[in-house]
Amino acid sequence: MFEGIVCKQKGLNSLLKVALSVLMGCSIAACRQPENKSTSQPKQQEEPKNKKKALCCESNIPLRFAGARLEQPRPLTSVADLKAHTGMVWIAGGTYQMGGDNNEASADEYPKHRVAVGGFWMDATEVTNAEFEAFVKATGYITTAEKKPDWNELKKQMPPDTPKPPDSLMVAASLVFHPTKNEVNLNDYSQWWTWQKGADWRHPHGPGSSIEGRSNYPVTQVSWFDAQAYCRWAGKRLPTEAEWEWAARGGLPGKVYPWGNEPVTAGIAKANIWEGNFPYKNTLKDKYYLASPSKTFKANGYGLYDMAGNVWEWCNDFYHPDYYRTSPTKNPQGPQNSFDPQEPYAVKRVIRGGSFLCNNSYCSGFRVARRMKSTEDSGMEHLGFRCVTDK
Repeated sequence: MFEGIVCKQKGLNSLLKVALSVLMGCSIAACRQPENKSTSQPKQQEEPKNKKKALCCESNIPLRFAGARLEQPRPLTSVADLKAHTGMVWIAGGTYQMGGDNNEASADEYPKHRVAVGGFWMDATEVTNAEFEAFVKATGYITTAEKKPDWNELKKQMPPDTPKPPDSLMVAASLVFHPTKNEVNLNDYSQWWTWQKGADWRHPHGPGSSIEGRSNYPVTQVSWFDAQAYCRWAGKRLPTEAEWEWAARGGLPGKVYPWGNEPVTAGIAKANIWEGNFPYKNTLKDKYYLASPSKTFKANGYGLYDMAGNVWEWCNDFYHPDYYRTSPTKNPQGPQNSFDPQEPYAVKRVIRGGSFLCNNSYCSGFRVARRMKSTEDSGMEHLGFRCVTDK
């Protein structure tokens, strides 16, 4: 039904492979994990020197197109505060240990380090289709996915002498998920991601799909630029990575997930994830194949919904794999510049929280410490955002 340009390794000539590498470019935000699924905490805070690097999409994903002074927590003293922040939750400031909590942690989650953040208001849910639609109606804003790519801008993110993709691929489009028919090599993300013409926030799965009747679902197919534009209009901002993790932990220090240490697949459904065998069999224990409505699953200890699973969420910070080694103790704002050794020319921002595609065998994005990144112009079917404000 949703036909598009599907990346297949087999049968593509070298030029088309480069073109698709450019045009499929964004961090797909999924990473194969080691077989060890223990939730026990490592004894050391530095990454083990002999730890093998996980088989990870971070190693081969192309681009989208192929310390401040700590403020004292602000007391919530009046009904007026609540009325002025409808749909938001006050997160009191505090100090915590930021970083990897168990043996699934990746290298960029180390070293685990002390961080203090000030208080802030945070959206209880991811920004919904209805909220984003109100923004578009009020401003006439056009999202990144609705615009034809500008090669002069895109080539800045690519190695020198990268050939321009064919005009047939340089169209307004975004990335949508299509399951495979059976087990596949999980290194080749192109088997389940499609560069889909006409995919955008109104048509998250491409032409023929719609957000009609889905006003309370999280908006997706929005780039970091789109999220920033919405935040400015709403008088808010994107959270820092440190604020996001503090909020996601929900008052449970040192725990693996927002609800504690119980494995995500144990007991009742705790989040919208991929249950079964990724990317071809989903057992639907949580009853959702793709995104789910806001507030479907239990909130964390701070009253925040979907801090694990459903859709990934943009943070304000640039991404750098070694930032934790130099991060300020108080209110870290992220590195001054972006750097991803796999794609050194790309400018990337941090994304957090996992999505409906996360699975323990491939991606443990639902862990509160899990870091991922994506180029600023990326839009995907499983990527959205939520806002914060200081006052």
